[in-house]
Amino acid sequence: METAHRVAKNTGFLYARMAVTVFISLYTTRLVLAALGVVDFGIFNVVAGAIAMLTFLNSAMASATQRFMSFSQGAGDHEKVKTIFNVSVLLHLTIAIILLLLLEVVGYFLFKSVLVIPEGRIKVAKFIYQFMIVSTLFTIISVPYEAALNARENMLVFSIFGIVEAILRLAIAFYITYANFDKLFIFGLLTAAISFLLLVFKGIYCSRMYYECRIDIKTHFDKPVFNEMTKFAGWTFLGSSSSILANYGQGIVINMFFGTIVNAAQGIANQVSGQLGAFAMNMLKAINPVIDKSEGSGNRQKMLSVSMTGTKMSFFLSILFIIPVYIEMPYILNVWLKKVPDFTIVFCRLLLIRNVIEQLYITMGNTIAAVGKIRSYQISNSILNLFPLVITYVLFKFNFPPYALYIVFIGYAICGGIITLYFTKNVCDLSINLYLRKVIFPSLTTSMLIVIFSLIPYFLLGDGFTKLLLVGVTSTITFFIFVWFLGFTNEEQSMARQIMKIPIVKLKNRIRNPKLSQ
Repeated sequence: METAHRVAKNTGFLYARMAVTVFISLYTTRLVLAALGVVDFGIFNVVAGAIAMLTFLNSAMASATQRFMSFSQGAGDHEKVKTIFNVSVLLHLTIAIILLLLLEVVGYFLFKSVLVIPEGRIKVAKFIYQFMIVSTLFTIISVPYEAALNARENMLVFSIFGIVEAILRLAIAFYITYANFDKLFIFGLLTAAISFLLLVFKGIYCSRMYYECRIDIKTHFDKPVFNEMTKFAGWTFLGSSSSILANYGQGIVINMFFGTIVNAAQGIANQVSGQLGAFAMNMLKAINPVIDKSEGSGNRQKMLSVSMTGTKMSFFLSILFIIPVYIEMPYILNVWLKKVPDFTIVFCRLLLIRNVIEQLYITMGNTIAAVGKIRSYQISNSILNLFPLVITYVLFKFNFPPYALYIVFIGYAICGGIITLYFTKNVCDLSINLYLRKVIFPSLTTSMLIVIFSLIPYFLLGDGFTKLLLVGVTSTITFFIFVWFLGFTNEEQSMARQIMKIPIVKLKNRIRNPKLSQ
C-alpha cells in the first residue's frame, strides 16, 4: 500500500504539472503558427522536427540510466549508485559527440537532395538544423540528471522543471509574435537555448541535493559497470534512434511528395498527440522506478503485477481525454487555430488511434529492460521501425493520399505490440492468458462502451460548444462508471479506496490537531 500511495502522490504531482503545461503548450502552438505562417511553421517541423522526437530519445536514454540506479537502490547497493551516475555522465558525453558527427553528415545529404524547401528559406532552414543539433547535445548531456530525479521518484521537482520549460516556450512565442527580425531564425535559436538552461538548472539542483550526482569520474569509474551500461545503453539507443528515425522520417517522406504545407498539418497532429499522450506518460514516470526496484529486490511477481496494472491504467488515462477529443476534433481545431491546414483533422485522429493501441503494451518494454535482457528485443524493434517508411514511400509513389502514412503506422503499432508481448513472455515469464484477462479484455470492453455512449449527444446535437460540453460530460461520467465496474479488479478497487482514504485521513487529523500542519 505504501508503494501504491507513493505512485499516486507522484502521479498527482505530474498531473498538476500537466494541468499547467498542456494549456500553455497548446496556446504556444497557436501563437507560433500565427507568427511564423503555415510555410515557415512547416519548414520548422520538417527541418527541426527531431527536436520534438528528442523528448522520446531523452526519456528512453533516461529510462536506461534510471533502470540501473533504481535496480541498485532496490538491491540496497548505494555506493554503486555513485558509480552508475558517473559512468552515465561519461557515456552520454560520448553519445552526444557521436550523434553530433552523425547529424552533421545526415544534414549534408538532407539539404542537398532530400528536403523540398522554398528557395528563399533554405539558408535559414540550415541554421534551424544547426540549432537542432545544439539542442540535441544539451538534451543528451542532461539525461543522467533526469535519470537521478526519476530514480529518486522526485516528481515534484521534475514537474517544476516541466512548468519552467513551458513558460519559457510561451515567452518565446510572445517574443516572435512582435519581433522585427527573421521570426523563424529567432524561434530556432531561442528554442535551442531552452535546452541549455534546463541542463544548467537540473545539474545545479541534482549536484546539491543528491550525493550520487557529484561528478568525480576518476574516483567512481568502474570498467565492468561501464561495459554493462554501454551494452545496455547501446541496445536502448539502437531501438530509440531507429524509432526516432521512423517518426522523423514521416516528415521527410511527406515533404518529398507534398511539401511544407502538409508538414504543418503533421506538426499540429504531433502537438495534439504529444499533449494527450502526456496524461498516460506522467503516470509511467511514477511507476517505472517501482518496476525496476521490484526486479532489483528479486520480486518478479510484483514487477509483473505492477507492469500489467500500469499498462491498464495508462490505457484508461489515455482514453479519458482521447475519446472526447477524437469525436469533437473538427470543432476543437477550428476554435484552437485561426486557420486549420489541410489534412490536420484526419492526421490527428489516425495518430490518436495509434497512440491508444500502443498504450495496451506501454509498460512491457520497461519490464523487459528491468530484467536486463534487451538485445534481441531492441534488434527486432529496430528492424520493425524501418518498414513503415519504406511501405509509405511506395504507397506515395502510387499516388496514395498523405494520410496513408498514418494508416501504415497503425499497423506498425499492432506489430510492435505482438513483438513486445512475445519477448515479455520469454524474458519475464509473463502469462499471456493472464495479460489478456487482466489488461486487454477489460480495456477494450470499457473503451467501446464509453465511445457508444459518447456518440449519443454527438449525433443528436449540431456543432457548437454545447455539443462539445455534453460529449465531454457524457464521456467522463461513463468513463468512471465503466472503468470502476468493468475495468478494475476487486483488488484494484480496494487499492483505489485505500489511496483515496489517505489524504482524507490526513486532512481530518490536521483539522483535529492543527500542530500537525505546522
